Amino acid sequence: MGIYLNPRNENFTGTLKAPLYVDKTMMIEVINHFIDIENKYVCVSRPRRFGKTIAGNMLSAYYSRGCDSRELFKGLKISETEGFESKLNKYNVIKIDVNSEYQNTMRKEMMIRRLTEKIREEMQQAFPDIVFKDDDSLAEAMLKVYDATGETFIIIMDEYDVMVREQVDKALFDEFLSMLNGLFKSDTLRPAISLAYLTGILPIVRDKIQSKLNNFKEYSILDAMDLAEFVGFTETEVRELCLKYRLDFEECRRWYDGYHQHGYEIYNPESVVMAMTTGEFDVYWNRTSTYEAVAERIRMDFEGTREAVIRMLAGESVDVNVTRFMNTMDSFRSCDDVFTYLIYIGYLAYDKEEKTCRIPNNEIRQEWENAIETEPEYKITNSIVKKSRELLKATLANDEEAVARALDASHIHVTSNRSYNNEDALQSAIYLAYIYALNKYTIIKEMTTGKGFADVVFIPYVPDIPALIIELKHNKSAESAIDQIRKRKYFDSLSQYSGDLLFVGISYDEKTKLHTCKIEKFEK
Repeated sequence: MGIYLNPRNENFTGTLKAPLYVDKTMMIEVINHFIDIENKYVCVSRPRRFGKTIAGNMLSAYYSRGCDSRELFKGLKISETEGFESKLNKYNVIKIDVNSEYQNTMRKEMMIRRLTEKIREEMQQAFPDIVFKDDDSLAEAMLKVYDATGETFIIIMDEYDVMVREQVDKALFDEFLSMLNGLFKSDTLRPAISLAYLTGILPIVRDKIQSKLNNFKEYSILDAMDLAEFVGFTETEVRELCLKYRLDFEECRRWYDGYHQHGYEIYNPESVVMAMTTGEFDVYWNRTSTYEAVAERIRMDFEGTREAVIRMLAGESVDVNVTRFMNTMDSFRSCDDVFTYLIYIGYLAYDKEEKTCRIPNNEIRQEWENAIETEPEYKITNSIVKKSRELLKATLANDEEAVARALDASHIHVTSNRSYNNEDALQSAIYLAYIYALNKYTIIKEMTTGKGFADVVFIPYVPDIPALIIELKHNKSAESAIDQIRKRKYFDSLSQYSGDLLFVGISYDEKTKLHTCKIEKFEK
């Protein structure tokens, strides 16, 4: 039993003792399928605070022969499976937290050497009859154990990508890469490894040198495949927590949902736990980070970045190509690379089917708003966002002129001269101008209503404010937009809604680039 070799199970024991624990032990059943097969190399990447370390501690507690975890897992889901005991505490586990090693090593250039020495010392204690040399690499030491005893190893390496994210000295990085290649690309060592399990925020880097680790099966936030339900908390789990802690599930969904994976709605686990334990919905996840992660990237200002950011701030999704980014901190070449990176770190959500990204929830939207507030390129955007509260008040107060003026500013800001007359551009302008309404309304684009489609419908999820049906007209009067709402009975689809309802007709003139507005209350 050591710190690195065959660790005990105290870390996972502590997790289980926490006031709130969501049982994710069925992940073990998925990982068990990789044991001793040809492709036994797994890399799981996801944003920080999404449970990477907890999962690693769980796997270590299950596999490590340095402890007896039968009672620890008793009552958890995995203990009820047929093969639970077949691999329980049967393996030599080497567990490495690369971030901890890097941060706690005073002389960074000595990190790999010192780490190897510490693990080798523990091997010498565990296998006293084997002769280890001072210059044995970790791979060589493992091979000696395998040759002498036939015993194999499971390697669990947490935060393996810290060397990429910290952009460490090239010599140190090359030494680290050499260690990884020695462990995971050696045909000689292959029989000695039963499983390699790496975690990080970024997937394995893809340049021509580091792609030597391409034998790993990758589970990322872009596609977690059969590990999707273990990336964060699922909707079912969050519903149960909200019921137990007496919190509004729909409000929890608006704050922390947004990461869709293979039929699962994935919630930010860190923030959900904090909301349950404090009883309040607030920004929690980003208290351990900063909006600068967003600001630094959008500051690069690649072509198309600003327009896409504005659309996402307004609640829309934008196209993104996630196949070009090389997963390094010096390989940003386009706004697609920027958005792919922001997906990896959790500030954007990815839709694999549509190949689009968006701001996932209220919590993350606040960080984006903080980010644009510091950037000169987004000065006008920030102004529109800050005025959106007043615009909503003006709309509810039937101040038609104030609405028209706000849309004049928003419409010309979100579009170029070439796309100004595009109706989608006007919808984007409305979304941005009314961004504050996301705190009170569910906003639906082109909702099926009556005998057609309403351009935009605002349905309140807080009491005592009216719903809004917005119809857009191009080179026609705002009154004609109101007439269309009435004639096509767009309000029929809101028959289950019992509150007040406002019709908002908006027209824009492509010659003057000015808007007019007409607001009427629906009389039932």
